[in-house]
Parts: sequence; C-alpha cells; structure tokens
Amino acid sequence: MKKVALLGATGSIGTQALEIVDAHPELELCAVAVGTRRDDAERIAAERNVEHVSVAGSPPLDELIERSEPDVVLNAVVGFAGLPATLAALERGIDLALANKESLVAAGDLALEAKERGGGRILPVDSEHSAAFQCLEGRSSETVDSLVLTASGGPFRGRTRADLASVDPSEALAHPTWSMGPKVTIDSATLMNKGLELIEAHFLFGLPYEQIEVVIQPTSVVHALVRFCDGAALAHMGYPDMRVPISYALTYPERAATATPALDLAAGLILEFAPPDEDAFPCLALARMAGETGGSAPCVLNAANEVAVASFLEGALPFLGIPDVVERTLATVPASPARDLDELVAVDAAARRTAATFTRELVH
Repeated sequence: MKKVALLGATGSIGTQALEIVDAHPELELCAVAVGTRRDDAERIAAERNVEHVSVAGSPPLDELIERSEPDVVLNAVVGFAGLPATLAALERGIDLALANKESLVAAGDLALEAKERGGGRILPVDSEHSAAFQCLEGRSSETVDSLVLTASGGPFRGRTRADLASVDPSEALAHPTWSMGPKVTIDSATLMNKGLELIEAHFLFGLPYEQIEVVIQPTSVVHALVRFCDGAALAHMGYPDMRVPISYALTYPERAATATPALDLAAGLILEFAPPDEDAFPCLALARMAGETGGSAPCVLNAANEVAVASFLEGALPFLGIPDVVERTLATVPASPARDLDELVAVDAAARRTAATFTRELVH
C-alpha cells in the first residue's frame, strides 16, 4: 500500500488524481489539501476515510505532510504558493509527484539542495517532463545531445502579434487539445507555460539551457523527444490525457493501467512540428532569458506572470499586456542569489508589487 498526500485536490490535476487513486487499491489517500472550498475537502475526506485535511493553509502544508506520513506527495497547488510544500516533502525524503512547476522555476537550486539532503525523488507530473523522464531514465548524461519539449501552440497558434491585440479571456481559455485550470491554460496561450517548463526541465534533468529546445506539435501527441549523441532520438507519444503522467508518478516504478486508450497509429496520425513564433509569443524568450540569468530572476518572472495573468482573467489587462508586464518587471527587479526561502518570499513580494504597478498602467 502506498500512502498519497494530495495537495490541490479540487483543481484539474487533483480531481484526476482522485480518479487514479480510486481506481487502484494499492494507493491510499492519507491527506487532502484545498485552497478555499472546505465543503469539498470534507466531502473528499469523508468519502475516502481521510483523517488529515488542510483548507486555505490551515494547518500549513508542511505540518499536514509531517502528520500524515505519506509515501508520496502529489503537489498540484497552483503557483508560488506550492513552494513550501515542495521543500517540505523533499527535506523529509518523501517522493514528490510534482505538478507545481513554479516550485522549480522559482526555487530550483533550493529544491535540489533539499532533495539532496532528504534523499527522496522528484517524479514529474507535467506531461512533457514525465515523458522526458521516461526517455532519459537509465541513460548516461554524456550520451544526451538535447531535449525537445513540445507545445501545442495553444488556441492562438498561427496568429500574428497584431491578431492577438484584442483577444479576450474566453478565447484564450479555449485550449484545442488539453483540459487544464484557467491559469495554466492562459500560460499555454501565451507560451509562458512552455517557458516555465523549460526552466523546470533545466533543474529536473541537469541540462544546460542550450540543450533544451521547444517546438510546436499541434496535436499534443508527442510529449517530449530526446536526441542522443549517436543521432538517434527517442520520443514519448500518447493521446493528451493527464491521467497518464499522474498515474505514472503515483505508481512509479510500476506502470499501472489507465482508462486512456492506446495510440491508434493506423487512424491516419500525422505528426507536424514547427518552431515557435517568439515575436507573437515573447513569453517563451523571456523565460529562457530569466533561466539563463539564474538566481532570483525566474522567481521574478513567475511572480510577474501570475499577477499579469490574474489581471487578464479579470478582463482588465489586454492579452499582450502579459508579456509586457513580465518584461518590465524583469528589467526593474534586480536578480540576486537565491539563498533561502525567506529571500525568495521577499523577492516574490517585491516582484508582485512591481508587476501590479505596471499592470495598472496597462489596463484597458
């Protein structure tokens, strides 16, 4: 029996994780955390006889993890708020099924240091990182030429920068291939999601940024591809369904069955790849620049993006204002060494204040 602590149980990842846990008797839910919906948390806990529950950070997630003694923590909290739970799980040597990419974006060095001290594993839940993890497992780093992360291109693939000036949240939330929460869906529309995944991949796999490439793959069938030094390439393929990487992380090192159908290659499957348009979607280049700068720069990037996306979803900030706010904030808040969590919390707060100022200047 493997005990699972599920953080972010009512979000898109959390609800699918519950489906996975319910389908596999070898998985037992031992703790549940939600943002604000106490009734939902209590219902989930009552239906599964779960003793440990946290609502809106009460009790704090690190306490929840300590009290429930899980074998694996699935961190599906959205945004910077998920960072303390990531560090808490890694410090305790607990396997971390990581869907909160912001943890590694904002605090990659700190997370890896905590992992080294605790001795646990990071099992990526993002479909692209789960795919890369599987392609790279057991491979010597000397044999790896490059990692290719794929992006669907979101709902605005093929549009020019001018085309994007007047798009609204309802259009941006209409993702063509994935069903995700609103924040991640907007990040996909701006390609910031792929930028955050670029930084996350750097920390997960220890690859320099020049060995990580992003390409557009519109059908979301190829999730990642690894090129090797001998000219060979391995790709991870499958229909876009988050239940697959969630299940893989929760049941690792086993591979359990899911309800996702096998890929039908004879159904006229076409694989198409293209470079991203960084003029129309500058967030990807901004993320790469922040990653290469290092220190607290990715934390600033993430904070500014969260502020800008929230304003766009409220209907205040225009779509193209998102990269504008991020770029201005990166240019204003200086990058510094990320020595501990308190410093990062201070940087995050400063970046949010700065981004909020720029957002007010750009609102409709």
